[in-house]
Amino acid sequence: MSQYTAYNLVRDIDMLPRNRDYNYISRSNHGFIHIENVELPAGPIYIKRWNPVNGKSRNSVEAETISQEMIWRIANAVKEGDPINFDRVLGGSYNTRSVLEALLAHTPRFYYCYPGRIMDMGGCTSIEHGHKHLIFLPDRPHELGVLTELEVPNMAVSEIPMQSVTYDNLILPEGFAIGEELDIEVIRRHTQIQIALYLIGLQLGYRTWIAQNDKGIIYNDKPLVEQPGIVQTLNNEGLISGMPGVVPSARFIDCIWFQNHRFMPAVMEVEHTTGVTSGLTRMKGLQDTIPALNTRYVIVAPDDDRNKVIDEANRPQFLSLDTRYFSYSAVEELYYICSHRKLHGVTQDFLDCYMERVKVA
Repeated sequence: MSQYTAYNLVRDIDMLPRNRDYNYISRSNHGFIHIENVELPAGPIYIKRWNPVNGKSRNSVEAETISQEMIWRIANAVKEGDPINFDRVLGGSYNTRSVLEALLAHTPRFYYCYPGRIMDMGGCTSIEHGHKHLIFLPDRPHELGVLTELEVPNMAVSEIPMQSVTYDNLILPEGFAIGEELDIEVIRRHTQIQIALYLIGLQLGYRTWIAQNDKGIIYNDKPLVEQPGIVQTLNNEGLISGMPGVVPSARFIDCIWFQNHRFMPAVMEVEHTTGVTSGLTRMKGLQDTIPALNTRYVIVAPDDDRNKVIDEANRPQFLSLDTRYFSYSAVEELYYICSHRKLHGVTQDFLDCYMERVKVA
């Protein structure tokens, strides 16, 4: 299955009947939850919660909000078959986290479970009773609106530190823009992904071309064009420089990897909000000048844009690209591994684990 998103999460909760109240997962919590409203496609979700033990009722409490930010943070943590600890994902933030957890557990594709917890102390390992988790099993749905526990007697969780990705000292030049007038934070996100692609390439032994109009970006106190492993001009790339029309077609591609002056592992267009078609069009223009050159044509886009990438990449004029989809989460996962594990000697097949082929047969 593709990446679970906030849109999936909100749709799942929107399926729950509104004419009833919902229990929390913990039997010690005697409170109730009522869904007041669900704003599609990605929230917020409005709820009421109360505990009759405290003399409260639905009519005596105010509506509260499950925010889009919280919804996205949980959705991004969902992986099929992997237990999710809400407190750990959210770092103890958000006072409605147990409400969202309970509502999600009432939807058919989520179960609650208590996997064991691996403890390593002083060289001694033990498995302790675990905390409450949700687990996403889309192929084993249970009844809608019913809390269902999944027995996991042989499952244990080793709680390694949470992974986070850091973009050091990234400065955009004054007046910097991508294609059209965009919000500065949109431009910054686009640029962060370009930097991640460059750093992945550097770790894998590739030299990286960054689009001509993006080379003024300041990274770690130096212009991007002065960074190690950055291709300064395409005119010196023997693989393509002798082919008519290639250099002008490649000049504004967001990111191109070169290897050993003999291979071009990937041609990549980062599409944040500028639309997928423009990137596909640029890559098709490049392919038309070098039809015999074997490479990957890749759209790099947010996880929730996967369906848009598939639809656009399968338009007749783009089928020859055999487009790959490199989601932002996959980029940052690979970037994290490269920056923390110093990968080397990886094969081309390794890249294909991260870049999904989206051509419909």
